[in-house]
Amino acid sequence: MFKDIKVLSFTHFLQGPSAVQMLADLGADVIKIEPPKGAFERHWAGFDAFIEGVSVFFMLGNRNQRSLSIDLRTPEAKEIILRMVREADVLVENYRPGVMKRLGFDYETLKSINPRLIYCSCTGYGSDGPYLERPGQDLLLQCMSGIAMLSGEAGSPPTPVGSAIVDQHAAMLGAFGVVAAMYEREKTGKGKLIESNLLNAALDLQIEPLTYFLNKGPLWQRSSPGMGSRFHPAPYGVYQTSDGWIAISLTSADKLVSAFGAEPFGRYSDRDQTDKRSEIHQAVCAALKHKTTAEWEAVFARCDVWNAPVNDYEQVAADPQVAFNKMIMDVEHPDAGAVRLLAHPVRYDGEAPPVTRPPPRIGEHTREVLAELGYDSAQIEALVESKVVKPMAVKRTPA
Repeated sequence: MFKDIKVLSFTHFLQGPSAVQMLADLGADVIKIEPPKGAFERHWAGFDAFIEGVSVFFMLGNRNQRSLSIDLRTPEAKEIILRMVREADVLVENYRPGVMKRLGFDYETLKSINPRLIYCSCTGYGSDGPYLERPGQDLLLQCMSGIAMLSGEAGSPPTPVGSAIVDQHAAMLGAFGVVAAMYEREKTGKGKLIESNLLNAALDLQIEPLTYFLNKGPLWQRSSPGMGSRFHPAPYGVYQTSDGWIAISLTSADKLVSAFGAEPFGRYSDRDQTDKRSEIHQAVCAALKHKTTAEWEAVFARCDVWNAPVNDYEQVAADPQVAFNKMIMDVEHPDAGAVRLLAHPVRYDGEAPPVTRPPPRIGEHTREVLAELGYDSAQIEALVESKVVKPMAVKRTPA
């Protein structure tokens, strides 16, 4: 879909790489511009997840891309980048505000060179404002935006979500902004500055509870045991059974009677699920402890009570719908070997975009990219010799 779109990626960590990967998956020619030592995510991985020395964190956000390893502090590097900008469609960056300007690659400068350039800046809080110098990181944004106060039990510490949901949502918003700008450019011929930041993304994730608060005041307090939210009527959340756990979502009062019996549920109306929320929640907690999870699943299926198992990742990876959706794919990496990654989440005519390139090695495409820019072999070797660029190291096989 984006076969003729050229993207320059000045990205690291997760927010920027995930945004760019969405474009790369759809066929854009993405060039990841890295320092000689490689992007941050090559050298770090949560869970200490390295396979044959290759970071899983890097592999999960950098497929379908090429790598140019270059020292941006040199004047020769600046000339190389400006050549690339002249023919690029999109530039995505997630350095701290001010870094790209210091390098001479800010939007106003590059727009004068290529008015069609779509420039996407991904930041923690925005390009200006009182929090400009603050570090932007997923956990920090979950806490300052209110997400960590939405879940958990009364009296328990704030409970952040155990995944980088803000990073990933900000990435998707950035990619969405780029696509919207490309659509507009078809009509106007002009590029645009797109800005996506973690703070706005964190607030957007809370569009429902935060809007309730803004119009009606404080949400209900966290309950004990904890419910699944601070604004849904009961029952809503994860409940303990005699042998495990089960999740229950929006369920009418009559269905509660059908599933649990008239005592005590016959006395409650649909309105009581809001007005007597805590009382009904406690009653459901008590009732569920008398049967196993499997027994309750059978009861709820008969009574049309919305429910789901509470899976760990082993069960998720084996889930038949996950398999049917082809959301876990096998990719062969030249160094790590066989790795399992999450597929592109959207389907186009029923299919996910293929992996055409595994996550690249550092500088794997340095010579290739320079040749496309018009540098001859002698010029390329001179740039390598002066350490302006760094091509991929050739692995020597033992004699």
